[in-house]
Amino acid sequence: MSYQMSDLLQLMVAEGSSDLHIRVGIPPAIRVHGTLHKVEGPALSKEDSEELMRSITSEDHIQSVREKGGADFAFALGEVARFRVSVFKERGDFAMVLRQIPSDLLTMEQIGIPPSIKELLYKPRGLVLVTGPTGSGKSTTLASMLNILNEEREDAHLITVEDPIEYYHTHKKSVITQREVHVDVPSFGEALRRALRQDPDVILVGEMRDLETIEAAITAAETGHLVFGTLHTTGAAKTIDRLVNAFPTNQQEMIRIQLSTVLQSVISQLLIPRSDKPGRVAVFEIMMNTPSIAALIRDNKTFRINSDIQTGAKYGMVTLDSFLLDKYTQGMISEEEVITKAQDPATILSKLQEVQEAMAAAEEGEE
Repeated sequence: MSYQMSDLLQLMVAEGSSDLHIRVGIPPAIRVHGTLHKVEGPALSKEDSEELMRSITSEDHIQSVREKGGADFAFALGEVARFRVSVFKERGDFAMVLRQIPSDLLTMEQIGIPPSIKELLYKPRGLVLVTGPTGSGKSTTLASMLNILNEEREDAHLITVEDPIEYYHTHKKSVITQREVHVDVPSFGEALRRALRQDPDVILVGEMRDLETIEAAITAAETGHLVFGTLHTTGAAKTIDRLVNAFPTNQQEMIRIQLSTVLQSVISQLLIPRSDKPGRVAVFEIMMNTPSIAALIRDNKTFRINSDIQTGAKYGMVTLDSFLLDKYTQGMISEEEVITKAQDPATILSKLQEVQEAMAAAEEGEE
């Protein structure tokens, strides 16, 4: 075989690649700054793909792929880098996607997280949700937030529940417990139930993927803990609807009331390719749970939340569209990205025109 897994992983590290794709019928492909590039070389055969997979996968995980169609785990390339691995069957063949987990914890400033989010770290209780599609940097944001708590809170026990563990945290001022689903505990829901007996102050839920986990996270937030969780949604309104709709119809009104009291914030984020230099930039929508928003959640009027976010700058709120416009005026992202990622494309087009006219007028004034 012409490819070795260690060489492909070293290439990822050297190129700053986020993902490696292994599929039968094409050469390996790596994602750099959001774009997939095929590695130079021959297409992978069925045997090549299986050999690459077996070089880093345990028999237990291979058994899981055969029985359930997939397995997820973390893998370390010595001290060089760590990867989140997804092995699965595709048209009867083994396939893989490996995501590189950055070894250095970024600060909130490096990520570009607005300062209003830092205030959430000192809330005594409640639910903080970080949402966005796969690969939008949610894990990096949460790891950065947890690291600040670890460095600054002397009295805290921080518990994370992840599948798999991505960033390893060492004990600093806080005590930190990291539990991996399928290794240390069978499920997210079970881990959260157990966590309540482990004297936690802060609980981080890697993914709120089912009713049991959502229910347990809300309960933990209600009983005096600060809970951070992630969902694959975009925007505060869709996130709240997704949580409520996970419950049977006869429980939804009660859940809306619970959410209106325990929810602290919804932080939605995307990673967008930069237009000024290689790399990507994070953009955010931030909703803080004000009395007005709590009433909208209670009354099932989430469709009005966006207008509250638009007028809520004094509470640290910002809409995704205004964040996109801001990055555009700073010359960091393209007009095309603003339009395609905006939640209200019609309004953003007229605002873009205003911004462009103002920029043109400023340039003329300088001349």
